[in-house]
Amino acid sequence: MARVVVITHEYDRFLSKRDLLLRRKSPYLLFDILGELKRRGHSIRIQQGLSMSYDADIAVLHVDATTASADYIDYARSFPFCLNIGAADISKRRVSGALVTSGETWEGPVIVKSNLNNQGIPEALLNRRAMRAGKPPPFPNMPILQGYDVYESLGEVPERVFQRDDLVLEKFVPERDRDGFAARFWVFCGERERCTRYVSPNSLVKASETIRREPVPVPDEMRERRRELGFDYGKFDFVMHEGRAILLDANKTPGRPKNLVRMFAAGASHLADGFEDLMRHALGRSSSR
Repeated sequence: MARVVVITHEYDRFLSKRDLLLRRKSPYLLFDILGELKRRGHSIRIQQGLSMSYDADIAVLHVDATTASADYIDYARSFPFCLNIGAADISKRRVSGALVTSGETWEGPVIVKSNLNNQGIPEALLNRRAMRAGKPPPFPNMPILQGYDVYESLGEVPERVFQRDDLVLEKFVPERDRDGFAARFWVFCGERERCTRYVSPNSLVKASETIRREPVPVPDEMRERRRELGFDYGKFDFVMHEGRAILLDANKTPGRPKNLVRMFAAGASHLADGFEDLMRHALGRSSSR
């Protein structure tokens, strides 16, 4: 049996302090996987911040922010093996496959997004919790949060957008479906995975607002992108456009949509198998040294 440490941000609430590990009070998908691992006899510890040192066989870098700071990365490297240490930066400029690059000619619609994951909401939440505790915000100088804006062409994008480093421009390439629009969500842990196509009447597809879903295969382009980005565990959001798979978002701390909690929990055992495969690989590698 392995000893697992999950490294979270000092001000994150992976679990409520009043709740035990196996009560379903966490917003994160990893919670369900850890619950299954605990049932199998593995030791699980949630390490909030960097104040303690533990002996462990494997760690998971689970800092819910676009970029994990250097001190968290250094702490993660103190363990024999740490999942997702290569995925510490998930900014749009690093992960998006739809960016409009400088000097590129693109005549279709474009969408303006924050360079931060999930519009910077995780960072803003951590800042609020720090200030409530009387501490300085871990992410100072945060830009004002804003939703996505879609424009019919680059020429319609306000000049101020091009002057802001915190924003990115993407080609707006929704995947069309007879019932509206589609997006594909690939959840994986090691070699275990599930990939689902969600259909929505809205062009900005969210898993919580869909009218139909179906399993689909994972394109080779996404597997290669996962290797490039260094993900052991996470979720990729992508679309198929003109026969190509285009990555829109990569999340190293995927959540559990409230209306899909049962479905996500039901797949936890499968993903836990992938986690155990990673642990066996890590333990085997360390024993061979």
